[in-house]
Parts: sequence; structure tokens; C-alpha cells
Amino acid sequence: MQRSFSAVVRSRILNHPSDFQSISRGCNVFINHRGIDTKKNVAGLLFDHLTRIGLRPFLDSKNMRPGDKLFNEIEEGIRSSKIGIAVFSPRYCESYYCLHELAMMVENKKKIIPIFVDVRPSELHVKYSHSCPENELQRFNWALGEAKYTVGLTFDSINGDWSKLLRKASNAVIDNLIASEGVLMSDNQVV
Repeated sequence: MQRSFSAVVRSRILNHPSDFQSISRGCNVFINHRGIDTKKNVAGLLFDHLTRIGLRPFLDSKNMRPGDKLFNEIEEGIRSSKIGIAVFSPRYCESYYCLHELAMMVENKKKIIPIFVDVRPSELHVKYSHSCPENELQRFNWALGEAKYTVGLTFDSINGDWSKLLRKASNAVIDNLIASEGVLMSDNQVV
């Protein structure tokens, strides 16, 4: 049985990541998440898994060091990435930073892969806040609407299969990276 073109390219990336890394600088994937909900599980595991398969993900706790300017580093991580993973969780919308990062990804026209962890897309709503200007609330609502109406992955952290989630998420990232920039094959042909 003949393997699909996408399967051949995916295999090439996984077996020879240096061929792929040479055509892309910075980080490949920006992981947007609510730290209190997902840093020690979904976001951290995704970072480690994507790193092991040869990609360069950005996760604030892994890429930033004491003394780094928070907004500068995060904004550069978003700008340099090709793909954004938005890990939505029950308290995601309570965070100005999560919503700001999501809005930046949408404004920078990044392909976003949503992962809904213990929350349904219909449950995600920007909370009104007197301390947040109206234009920011509109910006956040727009970005949240863009992301939650994008096909994504759902995950139940109590009953879900963690390895299956990591496999599905990494396959989605690889497929979208292939589609967004092509891959250099061994004969220097761009796919």
C-alpha cells in the first residue's frame, strides 16, 4: 500500500528534524495556556513532546529567564512562530495575559490549533472587567470567537488518553507546518 504524500513528509520531519529546522528560525509553535490550569500537565507535556520530535515550541516557563521583559519575549515568540496552540481551560478567560496572547496570534494571522481541556467551546466567554478598557474587551471577544469556532481537539483530563492527545496535537502541528511553509527534502526540493 502506498503511503500518502503527507505521511512521507511527516516521517521525514520526525526522522530528520534538522532538514526541517534549517528552513525556519525562531520558534515553530507558540503554546498559549492558563498556567494555573495547564502548565504542569497539557502545556508542559506538549512542550516536551514537540521538543523531542525536533520542533521548537515556545512556552513562557521554558523559554524565558529571570530578567526577560515579559511582553517583549512573548510577543517575539508569537511573531516568530508559524503555529499557535491555544490550550483552553476552565479559567482561561479570567486571564488578561491569555486573552492578550490569543488576540496577538489572531492579529498576526497565525494558524491556531485549539485544545479544549475540561471545557466546551460554548463555555468560553470573556468576563467583563471594569479595569479592562472596552476596546480590549472587544479585541478579546473577537479573538476568542475566531479560535473557539476553529476545529480543534477536546480533552478530558480525568478520563482522557494523554499519549493520544500528544500524538493528535503533534500531528496537527506538523500537518499545519507542512501546509504553511513547505519542507526541504533531501534533494533540496521544496514540497
